[in-house]
Parts: sequence; structure tokens; C-alpha cells
Amino acid sequence: MKIVTYNVNGLRQRISQFGSLRKLLDSFDADIICFQETKLRRQELKSDLVLADGYESFFSCTRTSDKGRTGYSGVATFCRVKSAFSSDEVALPVAAEDGFTGVLDTSGSKIAEGLEEFAKDELCRVDGEGRCIITDHGHFILFNIYGPRAASDDVDRIQFKLMFFKILQKRWEFLLCQKRRIFVVGDLNIAPAAIDRCEAEPDFEKNEFRRWFRSMLVESCGSFLDVFRAKHPERRDAYTCWPSNTGAEQFNYGTRIDHILCGGPCFHQKHDLEGHNFVTCHVKECDILVEYKRWKPGNTPRTRWKGGMNIKLEGSDHAPVYMSFGEVPVIPQHSTPSLASRYLPMICGLQQTLVSVLMRREVAKEAKSYEALSSLTTQSMKMESFSECAERSFNCHEPGISPGDHCSFANQEPKGEMWKMHENHRDLPNEAVCNTTITAGSCKQINLIPSDRAKKKARKIQSSQLSLRSFFQKSPNPRHDVDNLVTDTSLHQADVPESPHRKTPVTDYNNCHAELHDVNSSGCSQDQDEQDGNCSLDKEKNNVALLEWQRIRQLMENSIPLCKGHKEPCVARVVKKPGPTFGRRFYVCARAEGPASNSEANCGYFKWASSKSKHKK
Repeated sequence: MKIVTYNVNGLRQRISQFGSLRKLLDSFDADIICFQETKLRRQELKSDLVLADGYESFFSCTRTSDKGRTGYSGVATFCRVKSAFSSDEVALPVAAEDGFTGVLDTSGSKIAEGLEEFAKDELCRVDGEGRCIITDHGHFILFNIYGPRAASDDVDRIQFKLMFFKILQKRWEFLLCQKRRIFVVGDLNIAPAAIDRCEAEPDFEKNEFRRWFRSMLVESCGSFLDVFRAKHPERRDAYTCWPSNTGAEQFNYGTRIDHILCGGPCFHQKHDLEGHNFVTCHVKECDILVEYKRWKPGNTPRTRWKGGMNIKLEGSDHAPVYMSFGEVPVIPQHSTPSLASRYLPMICGLQQTLVSVLMRREVAKEAKSYEALSSLTTQSMKMESFSECAERSFNCHEPGISPGDHCSFANQEPKGEMWKMHENHRDLPNEAVCNTTITAGSCKQINLIPSDRAKKKARKIQSSQLSLRSFFQKSPNPRHDVDNLVTDTSLHQADVPESPHRKTPVTDYNNCHAELHDVNSSGCSQDQDEQDGNCSLDKEKNNVALLEWQRIRQLMENSIPLCKGHKEPCVARVVKKPGPTFGRRFYVCARAEGPASNSEANCGYFKWASSKSKHKK
């Protein structure tokens, strides 16, 4: 059996990186895959994020909005199985639990055994951030943990982290007393020893979380084994996490905070032999999957990190850790626990009654009848609107229009020469033809109804987001657009067939087209002068803006200092931590963070940006 733990730093991003959830899970080739920091709220658990063929999943999400932590953490456990029902596979859990205190149990919110000494509000607080999912696999209980992070000066989070691990330890101790075997995997946010950090911080050995971690290990008379250190006791530079804002991954300048711990007896407990433990008896491998790192060997020279905050490496800032072991006995047949994602209401939906199905069917029939009636009504209104438009356009007594002119439709036999409607007006009957005399005056009276497609297209153009380039392009001439509109709605000579009996429509059309052409020609000459003036004015404004921008850039480049280690321009940063220096700018070396012994790494240069006083003396 193979177990993998991985802080994905956003499950949605990792799924997008691999193409699908199934491809992401298959890439590990593991039986149980534990994710931390999924960053998903419960209402965001959709099928493409939680379901994959051949896997059963269990999620724990953040339930609190304290300090903007909604959708901040979250854990998920995926189990690869052949069948979700009546299966004897060890990977399929026989039971599952959201959190580790028991207060999130929907069946009764009963506090877990061994935690009766804690107040319920404390238990609700530690389980409210979605940091643990427990799956019971018969031969072992698997804790998928995302430990809280606490800055050295954040007193509230330090106290929360201490309470989190204190309650967790009590739960472990109770299970161990019950002779249960426990696996703890995940990002605990604790580097247990100096060898697990790129650089020891001040008072490293006095850190209370490290003291707690070591107290849990067998070497300190505890009950757990750090599987990686048991297999690689002297390996250095074995890190699983790197800062994402300093480029430290380039020089493997990180920490080992993703762990796999084992507690309880091995499968040979009946023999009760001295020196037997689960790691030495059953664990075959335990290592870091470095192929999932963002920085791959060989890509450093051409993609060197130069302090750019906009550099986005593909992948998480953590690397997965795996453990494989054998000699696992079979377990009785069982089915997927009710906590599985397949049973979530947002995935499978709510149970339906027969009455609701019949009511939905009646509503669907009524909807279809209403759509048919609406379609007939709309078509009738369009026909009436076209008839009124045609009557207003050709039967009104205005100069240039003969009182005897009229318009005939398909129900009347066409006489003489015909002209068809413009191809863009597709909402009008295609059979509509007209044999009336057309003059310049009548051309201006044509008022065709725009099609639904044209309306949608116009709304889309108006609501679409403008690009940055559109602000620098020459603005269109409104008069030119009007002329184009008149030209498009006018009749083309090719569309009017010549009749041997009647020459008037063609002759009148030519006169109308000539008049419009004269108007357009006179308007174009005026518009051309206006466009030339506007163009020269725009060019002058662009040149002024370009010169001003170049001047600002030159001032900025001259004000940026050079770091003392490499004599290269520094990068500017802003203090975001609340305090007396909040919002103040400073300069640091642009190189990636690395060990002090490496001359290619960050030289540690730091300088505050000069701040001029607003009040002149």
C-alpha cells in the first residue's frame, strides 16, 4: 500500500495544472492520497473537484469566517478502490470523521472520547477551520492534518496552535491506549530539528512546537516514529516547502514541515518481540517526490528569479511525501462511509418524492405550451409591425411619393419589377416584395425592424469589456458611421432586375443613388479634414505622454540603489505588516534567497527608501 501527503496550495489550481482531477490523482499511483490547503468552501464542492472514477473522497472545509479565513485551509483524502460497495479493500475506509473532536458529527455532535476535559467552544474553534479528516481503515486510523501556522509575534495564533496540538495529542493517546494503530500525515507546519531547516533561527531549541513534536517521537520516550527520519536519519537538504516570495526554491532553501508519523504496534504484535515497530517491520520506502517541485533541474539558468513579484511558477510551494508498506491483512467486506463526497447534497442532490416528480412534469408541460403560444404571438406582432412600417413608408403623401404607389406581399401576385428586402433583416418574411416606384424621398422613409440577432450583437458589443489598446486607437467618426448606415440600407442596382416593359424603377433608383453619393462625397471631404486634425492632435498627446513616462522611468531607475554583494539594481518592497513602519518602502537584493555560503544567492542587502518631509522649513 502507498500513502501520499501533499499540500496542494489550492486544489482547483492543481486540477487545472494537470487537466483533470483524475489525472492529478493517477500521477501519484497511490492507494491513499491526502491533500492539505484545498482552499474550498463547502458550497464550492462540485463534482469535477471531488469525484473521480475509481476514487472515493472525504472533505473537511472551513466553517468560520474569522479574520477572513473562509475557504482558507481545508483537507481532503482520496482513496483508490475498485468498488465502493461490499469491498474488502483496505484503502476503502470502514468509517470517517470530519475533524478530530467529535463536535462536527451530524448524528449528535458528541465529544470524542478522551476529550471530555475541554470546553465545547474550544473544540468547535479548533475544528472550525477544516484542518483534519479521519478515515478508519480497520488495521489503522489515518489522520490527515493541516497544522495551523503562527508567526513568532502573533500571540493569538500561537495560543490557538498550542491548543490545537494539545487536543490532538489527547485524542491520539486515547486511541493508542485502545491498541489502535495510527498514521498521521500532512503539513504540520513544524520543522522538528535543525537538520530540517535551511537556517536555524534564534532560540531554535527553545521553540515550544518543536519540543512538543520531539516529545511525541519514540526517541524521546513518545509513541510515534518520524518515518522519513527513520529511513534517512542523516540526509540533509531534504526540504518539502520553500518560500514563494523570495525565489528560495532555486537554491533549495526551505524547510521540512510535511510529515508521515506512525504510532502503535506492527502487524507482528502477537510475537511481542523486542525492537519490533511498524517502520522497521513493514515500511519499504519513504521519500520526497521532488519531481513535483516548481524548480526543475536544468531550468535555473534560463528562468532565474530576479525579484519579480509577477513570476508565477507552476505548482505548489510544497512537495509531496510518500510512504509504501506491505503485509497488510485483509478486512471484512464493507461499503463507503456516509461522509463520502458521493453522498453530499450538492453532488447527488436531495431525495425526491413521487409527488415532486409528477408536479415537475406538469410544470414542464405548461412551460412548453407557454413557449409555443409566445412564439406564435411574437411572429404575429412582427408581421403586423412590418405591415404598418410598409404602409407608412410607401402610402404616405409626401413629396417624391406617388399616391398610387403600394406594396404587395406573397398573398398577392407580384407585378412588374420587384426588389427584395435587405438580407440583414431576417426577421421579416422572405416573401415580402415591392413593385412600387422608389425615389430619394422614399428611401429615407424605410424603417425596417432590426433582427433579434442584431439586437443581441449590439448588446454584446456595448457590454463587452474594453481593452487598454482601445483607448489609444482613433475614435470613429459619427458622421461617417451614419453615411455607412445609409449606404448599407440603400438598394443595390444588382438586386433590381431590368424589365423590358418598365424602366422607371431602375431609373429612379439610379437618381436616388446619385443623390446619396453626392451627399456622401461632400460629407467625406469635410470629415477627412476633421480626421486629419484629430489625428495630429492625438499624435501630439501621445508623444507628450510618452516623454513624460520616459522621464518618470528614468527618475525611478536613478533612485534605485545597487546591492553591495552583486552591484545589481535592487527591488522595491512595501511593509505590509501592521506596525509603525506599515506602508513604508524599502529596497532589497533582487537575487533569490539562499544559503549565505552561496555567492549567487541573495546578499542580504537592505535599505529604507528615503521619505521627504511634507513640511518645508
